[in-house]
Amino acid sequence: MIDSKALQKLMSYTRRAIDTYQMIEEGDRIAVGVSGGKDSLALLCALHGLKRFYPKRFDIVPVNLYMGFPNESDKVSRALCEELGLELVSIKSEIYSVVFEVRKEKHPCSLCANMRRGALHNAAKELNCNKLALGHHFDDAVETIIMNLFIEGRFDCFRPVTYLDRSDMTVIRPLLFAPEKEVSHFVRACGIVPVPKNCPADGITRREDAKKALNELERNDRGVKQRIFNAFFNANNAESK
Repeated sequence: MIDSKALQKLMSYTRRAIDTYQMIEEGDRIAVGVSGGKDSLALLCALHGLKRFYPKRFDIVPVNLYMGFPNESDKVSRALCEELGLELVSIKSEIYSVVFEVRKEKHPCSLCANMRRGALHNAAKELNCNKLALGHHFDDAVETIIMNLFIEGRFDCFRPVTYLDRSDMTVIRPLLFAPEKEVSHFVRACGIVPVPKNCPADGITRREDAKKALNELERNDRGVKQRIFNAFFNANNAESK
């Protein structure tokens, strides 16, 4: 059962991002990547709730990508979609096999993410969608900034809205302003139990290192995450004007 109070708060973050970056236009058909994790499930609920009263009409199509992990299931995503009155589209891939068995990547996240995005882009096009919504939130953005700065020497991050001319697809990230703790609170309040992570690299990635470092910084200097976020996105907003 969706908790209306928790949904209202989540939608406030979502609408702020959508309005700030003009993520949605009249008549959009948006594929929503739904992995079964807390972020994508929260994103689906937020867009479904917003759809009821947002001034610009749009449709959403939940898409689950089978990665090929052992014991992988779309049961949680399918149950939530049924509750929301949506039909989940599941597609299969061999990403797990390519990344972990064929390539045997030492740092698999980059290749895995690229292959996952490519598969979702293709699925969205086949479903006649012009946009793809991903569940990256505020903490994901800050972690990405730190990873790019420390590992590659670049002050960079994913963009709130990205048009991919090769696939004629626009990627949007409506949870950009939502802190991870608010996403976690939402799924708990609604009694949603996300799919457990089953990636072999979970917990030992560079992103996990960045998350731990940022949490330690935040404990010692409250607000540092927000300042890092503001430094990047305010600078990029100024450049785009």
